[in-house]
Amino acid sequence: MLLLSRLAENLFWMGRYMERAENTARLLSVNYYATLESAGSAREHWRPLLDLTGGEEALRARYGRVDTRSVGSWLAFDRENPSSIASSLAYARSNARGLRDRIPSEMWEAVNRAYLNLCFETGDVLDRDGLFEFCVAARDASQFFFGIAFATLPRDESWSFMRAGQMLERADNTLRVLQGRLTPGVLGGALDPAAAMQLEQRWVQVLKGASAYEAYRKRVHAGIDPRLIAGFLLLDEYFPRSVRYSAQNLHDALEQIDRCHPGEHPGVMRLSRWLVARLEFAQVDDILLRRQPGLPDLLVDVNGVGAAITAAYFEQE
Repeated sequence: MLLLSRLAENLFWMGRYMERAENTARLLSVNYYATLESAGSAREHWRPLLDLTGGEEALRARYGRVDTRSVGSWLAFDRENPSSIASSLAYARSNARGLRDRIPSEMWEAVNRAYLNLCFETGDVLDRDGLFEFCVAARDASQFFFGIAFATLPRDESWSFMRAGQMLERADNTLRVLQGRLTPGVLGGALDPAAAMQLEQRWVQVLKGASAYEAYRKRVHAGIDPRLIAGFLLLDEYFPRSVRYSAQNLHDALEQIDRCHPGEHPGVMRLSRWLVARLEFAQVDDILLRRQPGLPDLLVDVNGVGAAITAAYFEQE
């Protein structure tokens, strides 16, 4: 290989972990303040986000309860949670440290600064009502990191592996968020005014968690509709956090890698093309109602691409 498998794996996972930190920060900040403002049990409100990051069993074992404070701590800065913001940034830094001769110094400085500023926070953040600022700082650190990469990293294999990890993580996150929110009864059925308002608030949170609220309102002029929001986040070809856009950019990155190793890993390209084709030709009702493909099928496809990348590029030297 032109790029050692160890280095390629570090680049891939650096992209994934930085994207994961940003995704968790977005979702946590939106849900945290929505929980403070809304009625209902904290467990019911936090369940979709906890399912997204591994479920509540580990959280309950750690804190003995599920409430706004314990969830905030668990997802923001608890290093015992491998999906927390702090853990994701620490893993990204660990990968970047092995790449210091492969990436621009500004990229290393950005991820190292984020680690030093954010990975040693404790529950004091919640005591001073600073969780929103913590999440904004994590989101901005990720965007700053990828902005530097966009401006300075040569468009060679290093860029492509990092980009593939970022896009794979983004597609996976959006699918899991939608799967957690599209519970039975969400689509169709009459609701009383209070339930309808609560449902609308939760789907506004979904949009804001993907930084998609303004883009959705500009593109769709039919109000807050779960079916239309799901269609936008799944199939819009221009919105950069949609599953279709992420899958296309993932395929583009893999195509660039394949040009360096022509024909060596056809299985990877076949799976990524299949994912893009399914999203390109599907309608939202195919996914949500007819389940051809359903959200679980798309998740399997996304994770299948990730497994194929690992087997093809990282498990050999």
